[in-house]
Amino acid sequence: MDTSSTLKPAEVAVALVEQAVIKHNTRLDKTFFKAVLAGVMLSFGGLFDLIISGGSPSLSASNPGIVKVLGGFVFPVGLVMIVLQGFDLLTSNLMIFPMAVLKRAIPWWSIPVNWTVVFFGNLVGSLFFAAILSKYDGLMTSDPYASYIRSFAITKAITPGWYQILIRGIGCNWLVCVAVWQGVGAKETYSKIIAIWFPIWIFVACGFDHVVANMFSLPLSIMLHSELSTDLYIRKSLIASLIGNIIGGLFVGLPAVYFYLGDWHAGGMRDAEEARVIERKTSDPAVSERTA
Repeated sequence: MDTSSTLKPAEVAVALVEQAVIKHNTRLDKTFFKAVLAGVMLSFGGLFDLIISGGSPSLSASNPGIVKVLGGFVFPVGLVMIVLQGFDLLTSNLMIFPMAVLKRAIPWWSIPVNWTVVFFGNLVGSLFFAAILSKYDGLMTSDPYASYIRSFAITKAITPGWYQILIRGIGCNWLVCVAVWQGVGAKETYSKIIAIWFPIWIFVACGFDHVVANMFSLPLSIMLHSELSTDLYIRKSLIASLIGNIIGGLFVGLPAVYFYLGDWHAGGMRDAEEARVIERKTSDPAVSERTA
């Protein structure tokens, strides 16, 4: 019996492909509502980040790096809740679905179908949280939070160039997918939390762009009358960060296929299951009698 606390890298790669197969076979309505809840969970972490970062104007003026580290430290709670509850987040699916398609475990059309459903589910959950649980409940409508969010939109989506947001999106999902990889590799809850926490902490503190996280913070800034318009948000931030996140996910998924799945094929899971059934039948006379 394997008593190690983590899966081997090849086992993690297989587990991720198996996750994609399960998600592919899940009804689309369930996928959509899991994605809605994932958008809400990630927004909880985003709100926690805004409360710390926006609520520390004097510290931001004197030591902005510390504020970024503190805000980044609390944000990962969102992804932890998503992983532990089994919800659907677009950025992790950007990694696992191409892996499964390359190994012919799922059809190619599963990629656009799943990504589209999960994208809009994450968007609905994020917008719901921004409007109801951040604006209309009054949490973010007064200073220093409102002023911080409006200035955040400028530095996040207006000042950077399109290509800069794209590159930041690559770095973001590279780290997010590493966090998901490590979370899958850990076998018990505390290890999963720690494995997920640190890569997410890094991406938030560094200011990389996560397309779903931005679905909460940037629309919230628009609701609070920032200089960012909806049109500019979609054309510049949303599209650039999405493309960057796709590339970042491939930076983790494609090497995993190359390193660990070279001799794995779509029937591998079924073959392994059939082998376990045959072994159980031959080793247990009672099973053999019942199935005879």
